Amino acid sequence: MSKYYVNKFLFMIDRDPELLKRYADEPRILVATWEQSIGPKLLGNPVEVSTVHALTEEEREALVNHDFVALFEMGAHFFLNLTIFIGIYDEPYMARSGPLSFQREFAAKLQHWRGLDYPSVAT
Repeated sequence: MSKYYVNKFLFMIDRDPELLKRYADEPRILVATWEQSIGPKLLGNPVEVSTVHALTEEEREALVNHDFVALFEMGAHFFLNLTIFIGIYDEPYMARSGPLSFQREFAAKLQHWRGLDYPSVAT
């Protein structure tokens, strides 16, 4: 797994309201766009780009499907993983089930990790 690249995606998208909305609405298009034109930029410098990093098919599909469990299990940073999906799902979950509803679902879906060592987030 290219943990660095997945974490860069999670970090960048979560901090840009327009990108976050696009990710929520059309994840496949946003992931492809990000991988081709946004992610390769170095420090936001439009002139310098990297050709070293790329998402694997497994990473791409997990991002497209908003599969936070798969991302966690692949070693995506847990805080970045949680916060981006709070940005997408917190409001609809709260309307259905009250405060912290999405966080409780996130925890429930990762329950099988209870008592185990979490996957390494080292890059």
